[in-house]
Amino acid sequence: MCLFVEVNLISEPLVIFVCATAGQGDPPDNMKNFWRFIFRKNLPPTSLCQMDFAVLGLGDSSYAKFNFVAKKLHRRLLQLGGSALLPACLGDDQHELGPDAAIDPWLHDLWEKVLGLYPVPPDLGVIPPGVPLPSKFTLRFLPEAPKMCSEEQHVAGADPPGPPSEQQPFLAPMVTNQRVTSPSHFQDVRLIEFDITGSGLSFAAGDVVLIRPQNQASHVQQFCRVLGLDPDQYFTLLPREPGVPCPTQLPQPCSVRHLVSHYLDVASVPRRSFFELLACLSPHELEREKLLQFSAPQGQEELYSYCNRPRRSVLEVLCDFPHTAGAVPADYLLDLIPPIRPRAFSIASSLLAHPSRLQILVAVVHYRTRLKEPRRGLCSSWLASLDPGRGPVQVPLWVRPGSLTFPETPDTPVIMVGPGTGVAPFRAAVQERVARGQTGNFLFFGCRWRDQDFYWESEWLELERKGCLTLFTAFSREQERKVYVQHRLRELGPLVWDLLDRRGAYFYLAGNAKGMPADVSEALTSVFREEGGLSGPDAANYLARLQRTMRFQSETWA
Repeated sequence: MCLFVEVNLISEPLVIFVCATAGQGDPPDNMKNFWRFIFRKNLPPTSLCQMDFAVLGLGDSSYAKFNFVAKKLHRRLLQLGGSALLPACLGDDQHELGPDAAIDPWLHDLWEKVLGLYPVPPDLGVIPPGVPLPSKFTLRFLPEAPKMCSEEQHVAGADPPGPPSEQQPFLAPMVTNQRVTSPSHFQDVRLIEFDITGSGLSFAAGDVVLIRPQNQASHVQQFCRVLGLDPDQYFTLLPREPGVPCPTQLPQPCSVRHLVSHYLDVASVPRRSFFELLACLSPHELEREKLLQFSAPQGQEELYSYCNRPRRSVLEVLCDFPHTAGAVPADYLLDLIPPIRPRAFSIASSLLAHPSRLQILVAVVHYRTRLKEPRRGLCSSWLASLDPGRGPVQVPLWVRPGSLTFPETPDTPVIMVGPGTGVAPFRAAVQERVARGQTGNFLFFGCRWRDQDFYWESEWLELERKGCLTLFTAFSREQERKVYVQHRLRELGPLVWDLLDRRGAYFYLAGNAKGMPADVSEALTSVFREEGGLSGPDAANYLARLQRTMRFQSETWA
């Protein structure tokens, strides 16, 4: 990316940038080299004066720095002399129609501008609607199964050159899989522990572990039946274009069963592009007509009602369009269905407290929509189904830095607000800080009931007894008026203000992104006004300064 930028960007007449935002308003990993290059101070302000550009941001408005990277990139390109064809497009995952609500009209205007400036050469034809592009890969089926099956060995690999990674995960033995909510509680939450002896894995408080789950065996069978595939047949994968790598997660040769179990995300909610390609591949007039309707801009409300609102899966859609599904060429499977994405979990333990172990806290996702079958989280349900008591269980995983980093100075206090499973990274932080003799650990924890979902109660109370932790709890359902962590922050305003303003504390927040982060921020600005005597604007600026200097950090999820 950086090489492309340095060599080509200054001579490119037209560039469309598509970018997301990660962590605390940071560029994603694959953009970091480019980000460093584009913000070099020695770039002349006329560097990009020959370039027309447009920026498309993919973000989520539940985060404080919504599409921060796209906004900042747009401004920087203007500073370097680039000419913006359009204002930056800010796609929002929180919109009921998803990012397409912003992207559709923006793309329409973009094509108008681009074709006006750069007309299609007369000797080039436009691919007609309804004609699919060639598939990225071809599947060459083998007449018989290979004598040596290396699919499991492919996952584990042999003597990886470095620490475990997405390309080469570590097969971690699961040690325990324990439910930590009471049997009467509505949610099944698991404390899961892995043995990472000999893995080369190293992590600190705030880091995350990534796990790539598998599809249910019943879903694999149903998928193969609907598409007319033999799960036991083997194939080799061949790219159509030179230089295109095959997915590293797939062995060569590979069985159809392995492809569907470990790679194709048949349980995901399909995007609009899925319906567009499926319509192109459909030989059935009525089904094709409906698919075209779903993929058209004017059909997005209907698509949302059919697919997004009830969380209908790829597999269920294919079952609803059986004539089309049965005619999908195998070559298009990897174009049609996205790969299973790894799921990230905050690591809930410290190596200083639990050497050679890695623990996570997993809320098993299970809810009902108007569809007959309950919706289940792919990874959480898969993990919950694994029982190391019945025999060895191994889970492919690797770790990466998270968005939370904790101060190393021994006397810097930390205020941690972690309702529900949001408390997981703070358990790792407390364990690590206590092991290092760091004091000033203040934890605000909230849940529904003390006796049903108070995770690690005995552990917290023992640390508090030893003087290693100050704990504040909010049990929302134990009194007539609901009490949440933000209420405790306001009640303890004098302490919070003293810690932040006089003692230089760091403030951390983790948990569900729905409404809690905004409520906590509002509680903090209220404390700044009441205890610090700040005006409304000054209180907001104080909070922004904490965020800017990394003394306020958050890790939230939808």
